[in-house]
Amino acid sequence: MRALFRPLYIGLIALRYGLDGLILDSLRRPGFTLMRRIISVGRKLDAPRGQRLREALERLGPIFVKFGQMLSTRRDLIPADVADELARLQDRVPPFPGEESVKLIEKALGKPISAVFKQFDVQPVASASIAQVHFGTLHDGREVAVKVLRPGMLAVIDDDLALMHTLAGWVQRLWADGKRLKPREVVAEFNKYLHDELDLVREAANAAQLRRNMQGLDLVMVPEMIWDFCTPTVMVMERMKGVPISQMARLREAGVDIKKLARDGVTIFFTQVFRDGFFHADMHPGNIQVSLDPTTFGRYIALDFGIIGTLTEVDKDYLAQNFVAFFHRDYKRVAELHIESGWVPAATRVDELESAVRTVCEPYFDRPLKEISLGQVLLRLFQISRRFNVEIQPQLVLLQKTLLNVEGLGRDLDPDLDLWATAKPFLERWMHEQVGWRGLVQRLKREAPRYAKLLPELPRLVHLNLERGDSALRHELHAILAEQRRTNRILSAVVWVGFGFALGLLVARLLLRLHDLGAW
Repeated sequence: MRALFRPLYIGLIALRYGLDGLILDSLRRPGFTLMRRIISVGRKLDAPRGQRLREALERLGPIFVKFGQMLSTRRDLIPADVADELARLQDRVPPFPGEESVKLIEKALGKPISAVFKQFDVQPVASASIAQVHFGTLHDGREVAVKVLRPGMLAVIDDDLALMHTLAGWVQRLWADGKRLKPREVVAEFNKYLHDELDLVREAANAAQLRRNMQGLDLVMVPEMIWDFCTPTVMVMERMKGVPISQMARLREAGVDIKKLARDGVTIFFTQVFRDGFFHADMHPGNIQVSLDPTTFGRYIALDFGIIGTLTEVDKDYLAQNFVAFFHRDYKRVAELHIESGWVPAATRVDELESAVRTVCEPYFDRPLKEISLGQVLLRLFQISRRFNVEIQPQLVLLQKTLLNVEGLGRDLDPDLDLWATAKPFLERWMHEQVGWRGLVQRLKREAPRYAKLLPELPRLVHLNLERGDSALRHELHAILAEQRRTNRILSAVVWVGFGFALGLLVARLLLRLHDLGAW
């Protein structure tokens, strides 16, 4: 029944907030304008369009809020007034009552709130689509942030995902490109990551791993988890003090080098993706702050680790080679990589794919970020992918989403940032470390414990293997010889039977001949 009523509810919300009018407004034709006026009769839609869209997404739940969060970073794709309003979804989703948070915390930890915290702020400091955050102080004096999962989230998310899965099935069956785009696989990936986000212990583990990975970089800080007070619905972590990255004026007044901040953001992203294969995949401005503390001045502060992307070594190598080929404008190599990876049919002509990729990418090189729209590039690449039957890779959907977030963030920080020039040296160095002598040494170091265990046992293992090999070989030879002897006996019998039969015929003819001559 929920699967039936949810689409109806979405339709009612769209009508309630006039979202149908927003769609028709974008279609600049007289017939659609008349239709919009007709369906608006009797409805009061005085609020600005951005506000109406934001409120509708808040009413529809966490999946739609996350969609609005992503849209808020794409000011090159949506009007500024809509982007400004959607930006409020990043950390100002309406909270649930603080008293309810206290009950949820006490239930999850099995203790009264006073037994855990010396001081606890009932009023939340931030509220997002999945959870909200309160500040507090432990009895040992440590200042902490307490994240509490919103109640009743699982049922709402399951309803929306069921609807998305149904729509994906329709797309796959009815749309010509449906099978190639793999909508069901994409929804399955989204399902996995969204359910992971509902487990705060998993999020705490993600944060701990990211904290270890980033320790030597000195560009980003990740809060320490207080494991004694982490459960699937409550997470307690070190309190981080910083300024939201969206407050650009305040950062400039404090003396933060904004251009360096933009370059550092690119470095952090590519380090997480290509060095670690473990990256923060929800990098909207609501999850990023900048430290003004003198000891860590100008460093990023990462928050909210519910969605983490991972890449295999094969994925990293393929993507890095593609990026390096792009930076060198080696479009032939890009085409070859697509064919080698199996993303396009093996019969595809390299020169045709090379020419198509060159046509899309060449106009965007040597331009500052403010003149580059990655959304437009991806749209044109999508058109090319349709022509060459490129298969969408669901495991890279999160990376594509994060890349769009990074582009939107970089555009806000430094519109003159040259994304290509900033990323190229990093990727070339990474490739050198992977395929050069340094990469060989690193791999030998990683394998050293295994080698240290195997080397003393190697002579015994070789001897046993040879013994087993000799025994097996002898057994095989005996079986072959026995089979050959059996075959030889059969052949000999056949030959002697044939010889006896021929000799009998010869004797019989000789006797008949003598009889005819009258010898008998």
